[in-house]
Amino acid sequence: MVFNFKAWLIEQGIPSGLAQLLDIGVIITAIIAVSLLCYLISKHILVRLLEAILIRSKNRWDDKLVERDLIKKLSLLVPVAVFYMAVDILQPQLGSAAELLKRAAMTLFVIAGVAVLNAFFSASNDIYKTYEVSARKPIRGYIDALRIISYLLAVIFIISILTDKSPWGILSVLGGFTVVLILVFKDTILGFVASLQISAHDMVRVGDWIEVPKYGADGDVIDMSIHTVKVRNWDKTISTIPTYHLVTDTFKNWRGMSESGGRRIKRAINIDVNSIKFCSDEMLERFNKFGLISEYINNKKDEIAEYNEKFEVNTSEVINGRRQTNIGVFRAYIVAYLKNHPKIHQNMTFLVRHLAPTPQGLPIEIYVFSNDQAWARYEAIQADIFDHLLAAVPEFDLRVFQDPTGYDFMHFKTGQQ
Repeated sequence: MVFNFKAWLIEQGIPSGLAQLLDIGVIITAIIAVSLLCYLISKHILVRLLEAILIRSKNRWDDKLVERDLIKKLSLLVPVAVFYMAVDILQPQLGSAAELLKRAAMTLFVIAGVAVLNAFFSASNDIYKTYEVSARKPIRGYIDALRIISYLLAVIFIISILTDKSPWGILSVLGGFTVVLILVFKDTILGFVASLQISAHDMVRVGDWIEVPKYGADGDVIDMSIHTVKVRNWDKTISTIPTYHLVTDTFKNWRGMSESGGRRIKRAINIDVNSIKFCSDEMLERFNKFGLISEYINNKKDEIAEYNEKFEVNTSEVINGRRQTNIGVFRAYIVAYLKNHPKIHQNMTFLVRHLAPTPQGLPIEIYVFSNDQAWARYEAIQADIFDHLLAAVPEFDLRVFQDPTGYDFMHFKTGQQ
């Protein structure tokens, strides 16, 4: 025999209307209590059991599901489902309240479902990052787009549940607000399209060193989403750049340098043109003692002597025929020095050249690549090379051009040379 709580209340002298409300209240309280009990059982027993199984498995990808609390969020669906089924079973006793409770349960189910989807999306992104392809083809933008779609669908379904209208009808109404929606979600739409272009053309990856002068960004990309790209600058500040600006504006990506195995050194030494001259025999004899270029000087001397003899050049005047110059010997010394430098990449572009003379002298440009790309070591290599070459310039009877200083004017005033 089933106990009728409402009838018992009426027997106790409670008015029929109040008895019915109390009866419904007790039923709802009982349903909520059972739902909470199911939630506690699922959370503290089933969830812990499943998480322990996933953590102990040999697969590493399922650990991401645990880290993102996917199993815990799935447990939220259990009490909602129990609540809905209990209301459905007890609908005759609940009367008109049953429909409201069922709608509330379905609304909670949609909210819990979105939480589960978000956890799943985050776990999927984490799992994808464990593969090398993730550096070249990030999916963060797509994940963000799916999140936004899930939010929009959730809002539509909740409105549909609460108003008892078809979701398609709500979508047709929203269609009339297309222009408004485009304006509201302009940045999201632009960011999503930009993410597709960036991924398709492999323009930027997480870990790339990029420069975006417009935003003061110069450093490594640490995160890419549908809306923003975060760059950790070398001074450890963070620059946030709208994703679509990487498509519409110019920026520099240093990935090519990183993949090449070398880092460019491009710098010039300006030589005072007044110090450039033909080499005398005494100068060549002195230069011949420089181990790196002694063979070059001897070979060049023989080559020039053969040429002048062949064409019967009158060598009594230095301007006649061919002669070595101190700037030419110095340039050969730079080449030999860099060829023997252990930190210079010998299989990449290697140039030591003259640039056009300027009011600041004759630039001798060094265009080579170091084989060490680390910033601090690269700067040390570059500094070491130019320390040596600047100190070597006077050994070739040359002078580095420098604008007059107080020291120069002081010596000029006193007549000292």
